[in-house]
Amino acid sequence: MSSDVMINVLYVDDEVHNLNSFKAGFRRLFNIFVAESAAEGRKILESQDIQVIITDQRMPVMTGIEFLESIIPDFPDPIRILLTGYADINAVIDAINKGQVYKYIQKPWMDEDLRINIEKAYEIYALRKENRELTEQLLLANKQLEFLLRQNLLS
Repeated sequence: MSSDVMINVLYVDDEVHNLNSFKAGFRRLFNIFVAESAAEGRKILESQDIQVIITDQRMPVMTGIEFLESIIPDFPDPIRILLTGYADINAVIDAINKGQVYKYIQKPWMDEDLRINIEKAYEIYALRKENRELTEQLLLANKQLEFLLRQNLLS
C-alpha cells in the first residue's frame, strides 16, 4: 500500500471507549472519523469523502446493518465492514444481503488483522473507482468514434 494515500475511515459505534481505542490504534495509519450513532455517521458521510465504513452491529435506535442499508442510495461507494461482539449468523446474512458488507469482523478486533482488512477494502474501493472512470472514458471514446464514422458515411 503506498504511503502517499491516506484512507478516510469512518467508525460508528455507540461505545465511546471502542471509538477512542480505534482512533488511538489507527490514527497514524488512516484519517479516522468516529461517530457515536448512525445519525452522526450520516452527517460525517455528508461532509467527508469516506472510503471505508466500519460499524458496530448492536447500537440503539439503528443497528449497523440498518445504517449501512440506509446509506446505500446516497453513499454507494464506501466499502463496508461490520464489527460486532456477537456471533449472530442472521446478522451476517443480513449484512451481506442488505448492507453490502465486504467483511464481518468479531470484537475484540486484532489491530493487524483489522489494518489489513481496511487496506484491502480500500484497494477494492480504488479499483471500483478506476473501473468507473475507465468505463466513462470508453463510452466517450465510443461516442466520438460513432460521430466520426457517421461523418465519414455522410461525406
